[in-house]
Amino acid sequence: YPMVPGIDFAGMVEESRSPLWKPGDQVILTGWEVGEKYWGGFAQKARVRAEWLVPLPAGMSAEQAMGHGTAGFTAMLCIIALEARGLTAGEGHPVLVTGAGGGVGSVAVAALSHLGYHVAASTGRPELHEYLTGLGAREIVERSAIAKPSGRPLESEHWAGAVDTVGGDTLAAILPAMRFNSSVAACGVAGGPALSTTVFPFILRGVSLLGINSVFVPQEQRRAAWERLARDLPTDALGRITQVIPLADVPAMSEEILKGRVRGRVVIDVQA
Repeated sequence: YPMVPGIDFAGMVEESRSPLWKPGDQVILTGWEVGEKYWGGFAQKARVRAEWLVPLPAGMSAEQAMGHGTAGFTAMLCIIALEARGLTAGEGHPVLVTGAGGGVGSVAVAALSHLGYHVAASTGRPELHEYLTGLGAREIVERSAIAKPSGRPLESEHWAGAVDTVGGDTLAAILPAMRFNSSVAACGVAGGPALSTTVFPFILRGVSLLGINSVFVPQEQRRAAWERLARDLPTDALGRITQVIPLADVPAMSEEILKGRVRGRVVIDVQA
């Protein structure tokens, strides 16, 4: 504050001083320092660095790109990182998604399910069970079941991989139950930045902890993630994840967000 909220843009280049882009190009901007040091969010026009932009994938509208936003982009970075470490569909063991009702979690559940993975979605909100199974989750894991570490250095091998959006005790609790040579893509600290664990999951099981930072990402990886979102997340799933509200409803929606009552993604139509 007082910067305009928001870290995402999708739209058309109106003016360009860079050879990378010409007027009329459809582009996306996520992360970097938009909303922190540069205007973002509700602004209808913005001047940004040309090298921050990526092309809007074929078949994806600007509105759909905003439905994904940094949340969807982060979820796909997590999936790509897990697959790069050897995660494949059909292994039999479930892939865990923590904080599954949020934006990153919702996209991760839907995309992993579409790719053929057995997805276990973790949430502490019973009212979201039907929503998550509708996105493709095969099982629901109560947040209380993985909210605290057991104190044992290792548990029975259970998770083939994990997308963790919570951090803190939740991350510490799932690490001992990871399968041999599996990975956890960690992208959130809603549960706190502290991590109390042992080296046993990493040394005896070969578990990899993959840190996902969606702010500063090389352009090649950015393009790949957006292309994967266009290909691997069905539009009907994105429609269930996203709710569009008019600008006038932002104050009321903000209260709901702060109380943890909102699911998925919220897109604001500033012209409605």
